[in-house]
Amino acid sequence: MRILFLVVLIDMLGLTLVIPFLTYFVQDLATAEGITDIGSRDLWVGVVIAVYSLAQFIFTPILGSMSDRIGRRPILMFGLLSNTVFFVVFGLSGSLAMAIIARFLSGAGNGNIAVTRAYIGDISEPEMVARRMGMIGAAFGLGFMFGPFIGGVLSDPASGIGGVFDTAFWAQYPYLLPCLFSSTMSLIAFFLAFTQLPESLPPESRTHSDASPLARLGGIVTSLASVLRLPTISTLVVIHFLFLLGFTMMHGTFILFTSMSPESDGLGWSEMDNGWIFAFIGLIGVIIQGVLIGPLTDRFNLHQLMLVGTLASGLGVASIPYASTEASWVIFGSCAGIAIGNGLFSPTQTSVLTFESRAGGHELGMVMGAQEGSGALARIIGPLFAAYLWSQTVQGSGLWTYHTCFRVAGIVFCLALLLQFKVHLSGSLSTQAEGV
Repeated sequence: MRILFLVVLIDMLGLTLVIPFLTYFVQDLATAEGITDIGSRDLWVGVVIAVYSLAQFIFTPILGSMSDRIGRRPILMFGLLSNTVFFVVFGLSGSLAMAIIARFLSGAGNGNIAVTRAYIGDISEPEMVARRMGMIGAAFGLGFMFGPFIGGVLSDPASGIGGVFDTAFWAQYPYLLPCLFSSTMSLIAFFLAFTQLPESLPPESRTHSDASPLARLGGIVTSLASVLRLPTISTLVVIHFLFLLGFTMMHGTFILFTSMSPESDGLGWSEMDNGWIFAFIGLIGVIIQGVLIGPLTDRFNLHQLMLVGTLASGLGVASIPYASTEASWVIFGSCAGIAIGNGLFSPTQTSVLTFESRAGGHELGMVMGAQEGSGALARIIGPLFAAYLWSQTVQGSGLWTYHTCFRVAGIVFCLALLLQFKVHLSGSLSTQAEGV
């Protein structure tokens, strides 16, 4: 678990570095190609975010299935190596097309998050699953805390850092340095996994199939459909989908809002400012998932924590656009709600899904792969839908303003909350709930 924690932490440092500057980078690329209308320009931000998740949607079930056949370790290392290469390509992008291709290929290799969770399921006793999922959540939180901050610091080094970076090359590629840092972190994680991470799935526990990668690709929809026919598990997967749909609607438009000028009712924030707020979100995530999740699961059942997490995140996302330069504290309250909610929801929902999969005798890698695949679908729809709403309402008035996408995201969280009352626990989870 210590090695897995370090691997995930370093990997997440690399992944989250792009958060504070991706919006500005895509806006610059769009403007350079003559796209100057605010709505049309900002729509491309959603496209670049969504294409990463599109690749995850396609490849996550494939990688999850492959991990059931050949083991978890090689799939994890493949994803780390993919990040190492394609983050550099992204930083060197000189056009929207190049940026989209680089993000797609990076997302294809990083469809291995489900494999990480399956790895934990392989090595954990039932009473340890929630705590260990929380440890991985803490690694995500630490990466989320430090990654965006580092990304903000390293952005535009020609003017922000100066010295050896004050050259024409770094002025032409202002976001290459954080991408190089990200690539280096992924390479370090790769060597850690290669040298110190053991395989969790013994050969006798692996599935065997002669299906080609093309056949597995064609079976993605079938795999998802199969999981969605499973009682309780299907409801949990849909809840996860709705939670991520609302969450990624915020992901696609948060920085579009904070980067708006105060005259346009935004906050006028820079890459560094956004790095700080995401560091704040990550800090809360670390506290919740790294320190509090164990005691909380001892006192409350997992279903209760899922409900509270969904409610907190929904309120946080819906309240974002009500922040202003005169009431900046609102944005910290909103982000605290999002972080607390996600910190409670993610490990508890994954733990419930793990228990239900074991109780039903289902392949854990397949179930986790299907959930991550549906989650990737939410990450495709969320940013695109939010970016479209943003592009249509950012210059609107009345009810149809930039507030709209955040309000709609709040409604999506409400649907996820209502659906959770349909979940019926089984096995040890029912015993836990009755004990509480």
